[in-house]
Amino acid sequence: MSKQYPNLFEPIKIGSVEIKNRYMLAPMGPAGFCDADGSFNERGVEFYVERARGGAGLIMPGVTMVENEIEQCSLPSMPCPTLNPLNFIKTAKLMTERIHAYDAKIFLQLSAGFGRVGIPAIVGGTAVAPSEIPHRWLPGATCRALTIEEIKTYVRKFADSAEVTQKAGFDGVEIHAVHEGYLLDQFAISFFNRRTDEYGGSLENRLRFATDIVKAIKERCGQDFPVSLRYSIKSFIKDWLKGGLPGEEFEEKGRDIEEGIEAAKILEAAGYDALNGDVGSYDSWYWSHPPMYQDKGLYLPYNEILKNTVKIPIITAGRMDDPELASRAIAEGKTDMIGLARPLLADADIPNKVKAGKAEKIRPCLSCQEGCMGRLAKFTSISCAVNPTAGREKDYALIPALIKKKVMVVGGGVAGMEAARVAKLRGHEVELFEASDKLGGVVLAGGVPDFKEDDFALLDWYRAELEALNINVHLNSPVGPETFAQQKPDAVIMATGSKARLLEIPGADNVYTATDVLLGKKDPGNTILIIGGGLVGCETALWLHDMGKKVYMIELQDGLLQLAGPLCHANSEMLLELMQFKKIEVFTSSKVVEQNADGFVIYNEHLGEKTTIKADSAILSVGYHSERSLYDEVKNQLPEVHLIGDSRQVQNIMYAVWDAYEVARSL
Repeated sequence: MSKQYPNLFEPIKIGSVEIKNRYMLAPMGPAGFCDADGSFNERGVEFYVERARGGAGLIMPGVTMVENEIEQCSLPSMPCPTLNPLNFIKTAKLMTERIHAYDAKIFLQLSAGFGRVGIPAIVGGTAVAPSEIPHRWLPGATCRALTIEEIKTYVRKFADSAEVTQKAGFDGVEIHAVHEGYLLDQFAISFFNRRTDEYGGSLENRLRFATDIVKAIKERCGQDFPVSLRYSIKSFIKDWLKGGLPGEEFEEKGRDIEEGIEAAKILEAAGYDALNGDVGSYDSWYWSHPPMYQDKGLYLPYNEILKNTVKIPIITAGRMDDPELASRAIAEGKTDMIGLARPLLADADIPNKVKAGKAEKIRPCLSCQEGCMGRLAKFTSISCAVNPTAGREKDYALIPALIKKKVMVVGGGVAGMEAARVAKLRGHEVELFEASDKLGGVVLAGGVPDFKEDDFALLDWYRAELEALNINVHLNSPVGPETFAQQKPDAVIMATGSKARLLEIPGADNVYTATDVLLGKKDPGNTILIIGGGLVGCETALWLHDMGKKVYMIELQDGLLQLAGPLCHANSEMLLELMQFKKIEVFTSSKVVEQNADGFVIYNEHLGEKTTIKADSAILSVGYHSERSLYDEVKNQLPEVHLIGDSRQVQNIMYAVWDAYEVARSL
């Protein structure tokens, strides 16, 4: 047991099932982990087994559909036990048996579906709901109200699915969900539920769908078969498609805390054995899928209320990867278990590392949601920006190199460090050359805002990994063509990164790059124009505003974040709403044409109007261009050379890491 955090490794019971520790792989939509008949595929099995091997006491595959007729989903999208029960049992049994070998337990999250929040790519252009209400994603579309017969079919399908699940070796199930505004939650919230039958009106009636489900499962599978519930005590809904920000005062249109307390009591009395608690909804998605702009442990104040309301265990996810925070939350009675979803994508071994007293070796989750959510929106499977093996554990496992090579890595940014790490792990002799006095590349500037602290944690992790692997790192070592002649490498990986684009503004001499300002090389003053409304520009604006500066944003496109991607909606929506909430003035379809005695002149191309703003400086955030001059000079002179990361194509941390892993694993 961990000497530092012993309470994280104490056993706990959910219903009759004892779990060895307090860590749970929190449920995530399992895109790519099933076949067209709703059964788990090998990729899914390997993913979940890897997290059990990493020490999680409870594994919970997420969003498993109980039927595919009322709300028909494109297949394969999510598992479904009732489509082909026999094959579901056969494939899932392989997974549950292997997970049990690590003394871990596994619950399957069963879902009533999406309702008004159905993703068009999965469920098409129509959706069901408790009432005829607007669709979340399709402007002008109205959802069809479920009939009572369909509700009863759902309840029966939940019992059928739980029975199949039990036969497949799962230790329990979780119901998805009276949370986040999914179909069951839409029934529970009066803002969405306008029914006048037994499933509408009073709180008890609006919860009847959820309480019928747990009663049916208990009757079918036995009272000692655990059933937990994904539950949000508060919705943070200001209006349709409008969420409430942290610290913002607003009238709650969804479930408020007072009603959330009463609902929790009703749900416990109905037979639920645990509450997997959070807050938020699809109308305030940045609460349900918290980006880096949210605090660590953001659900703890709300789950502490649940803990004081019910007697069943409370599970808390939401940026809980810090073991100190997790241990303290349990000690202070704010939660009983710790759910890790995205952090266990980044590092499947978090529980084992914490138990072994090696928490500093945990690869950090950035809360960027580029791999786990951003790519899902682009019809791809679950993955992770900083861990290329997530979701493809077997196919992407590192294999020792048959022929040992002398590998020279040029550039000490994220791509260069990942390439060096992977090449060394495969047995190659590796040397890394960095022109500056510090490893980190563009992330040294990008990680400066306090909400980007995990970017710096990632750099620290890489530096520690390179040191532990005894990789020879040469700082202050620019590389030229002559260097290759001296080193005589068998293979060269070029990760020379990118440089900020510059922009000439007539009459201006106080124009700086965002990089120079973030690194403290330039003082922008107190009133600042930021030119460029991409991700870097918006985050820099937020950072400067929070330092007490007056910030204006100038963007040539007709909106901010137009060229950024793949951004999760939660990240982009929260960033844009924070900027609006903090009253950062934005000029779109505009450019700075000059600076004169009165200030910077901004020209709106759509209106043909000019505005002059007096400012101390302008900060350029108009993108980056690849630095590949060395590669172009020597690419035909070296026996094997690869160009990766920003030096190949300017993108983001995810593609820098993935480029590096792909190339280095194949040397």
